[in-house]
Amino acid sequence: MSAYAMVTVTVKDPETFNSYREQAGAAMAKHGGKPLHVTRGEARVIEGEIDTPDVTVILEFPDRDHANAWITDPDFAEVHALRRASGISNIILM
Repeated sequence: MSAYAMVTVTVKDPETFNSYREQAGAAMAKHGGKPLHVTRGEARVIEGEIDTPDVTVILEFPDRDHANAWITDPDFAEVHALRRASGISNIILM
């Protein structure tokens, strides 16, 4: 069964975030992931009290095991480190 992840990023360092974006696709593809929807600067909170991220992405993976393999793959640790260094990021596996 497909698994979905919601990634949010509040960008503090645009240059580092751009470096991350250039490399992120290969990491996802290796584990069968693909972006279903990307929002840049268009998200807005319609209920609750959270900060609105600069970037929100919904990812689809073949299953939860593939999603977990993507986030823990040592070959892509530096790619994930770029995302974290670029600002505040959160990933929720649904």
